[in-house]
Amino acid sequence: MPIIRSSTYRPPPLMANGHLQTILPSLLRRVQRVAYQRERIATPDDDFIDLDWSRCGSRHLALLCHGLEGSSRAPYMQGMVRALNQAGWDAVAYNFRGCSGEINRQLRAYHSGATDDLAIVHHHISRTQAYRSIGWVGFSLGGNLVLKYLG
Repeated sequence: MPIIRSSTYRPPPLMANGHLQTILPSLLRRVQRVAYQRERIATPDDDFIDLDWSRCGSRHLALLCHGLEGSSRAPYMQGMVRALNQAGWDAVAYNFRGCSGEINRQLRAYHSGATDDLAIVHHHISRTQAYRSIGWVGFSLGGNLVLKYLG
């Protein structure tokens, strides 16, 4: 892993506090809603996972995983989807079980080690879509899942 020895980044004077950098965007940031196309995929335990797609006709896909108690509707997810689409990438937002707005059938919830659902999503996309490359984006708990799965 590279070590950043020095950086030219300097936060704005009122945003030098890392806690403020985290809290203020969650309170103040407004993102124009993304028009998703929902796809529901079945799981081996007779449940489902909802994927929200935003396509721009690319051969490259970014798979996004939200953080704790998030969803594809979270401003940080929609902002990243919009940025990826503007950069020419298709995006799919993976909603963890219980986070897509509908209660799942099984008494199972997501957690920081539940990479089996992420494997189902990845295999489904690889089997049904013709993307040249797949990039991964994870926020907080979603970042942990991505790193754990890819490791």
